[in-house]
Amino acid sequence: MVEYLISHLWLLWTIIMFVCLILELSSGDFYVTCLAIGALAAAVSAVFHLPFWIQVIVWALCSVLSIWLIRPRLLRRLHDRQHERLSNADALIGREGTVIESVDPNGFGYVQVDGDAWKAVSTDEATIRKGERVRIISRDSIIVTVVRV
Repeated sequence: MVEYLISHLWLLWTIIMFVCLILELSSGDFYVTCLAIGALAAAVSAVFHLPFWIQVIVWALCSVLSIWLIRPRLLRRLHDRQHERLSNADALIGREGTVIESVDPNGFGYVQVDGDAWKAVSTDEATIRKGERVRIISRDSIIVTVVRV
């Protein structure tokens, strides 16, 4: 089997390419895809019966070049900012809630949004009383900044 692979190095590079593509399914960061692109280039060089050390250099160069040239384009295409959905605490910005503990001008209070209580500060000069509606305009860690609605 080893002798067969040594005489057919293109098959070895093809196997490496498919293993890299399968591994990419679990990572999703496109580094392993770039290694697969390098393995494809090495397989092409093996078809032309270039020495193994040249095939390894072709694999390394093509992998590095694809990380440098192709990966950024793939990431921009996949992670388009227009369709970005906010999650976790970032999704709170712009939402409305109810004050459950008065928010003093220079102190803290609590607001409830969708059943969750959040520590809040206000940009208003007056106290926001319990029961008033507020809108979250920003957050800093677990503290949200609110304004009256």
